[in-house]
Amino acid sequence: MSKSNLTTIFDQIGAEKIEELVLAFYPKVYSDPDLSPLFEGDIQEIMRKQRMFLTQFTGGPALYSQEFGPPAMRERHLPFEITPWRAQCWLRCMKEAFEEVGLNQQPAGVLFYSKLEQVAGIMINSA
Repeated sequence: MSKSNLTTIFDQIGAEKIEELVLAFYPKVYSDPDLSPLFEGDIQEIMRKQRMFLTQFTGGPALYSQEFGPPAMRERHLPFEITPWRAQCWLRCMKEAFEEVGLNQQPAGVLFYSKLEQVAGIMINSA
């Protein structure tokens, strides 16, 4: 497939890059004292869900919806106190992960990150 036929972020970055991103991201989250309390439970399952969500979020197969229904991420995160500060911490970890895997060097990666910035703002549910 030539590059001109690639239409989604997922088409441009691929499943392998999403896997790399998830593997780079979660150690950062778990080492952040402001974020780690929000991520209780089986890290492998949390990473699996994130992988499925990011695949779907970037225009790939709707893996998350097929297993869990519509993402409705804001509603799913309401039990957790997500402050503006925590949203910024999450974005910092994500930005570092993007840099680590080289997504910040690709136009599709830049677009992907800008969409995540929007999501982080939407997730805030506490002062």
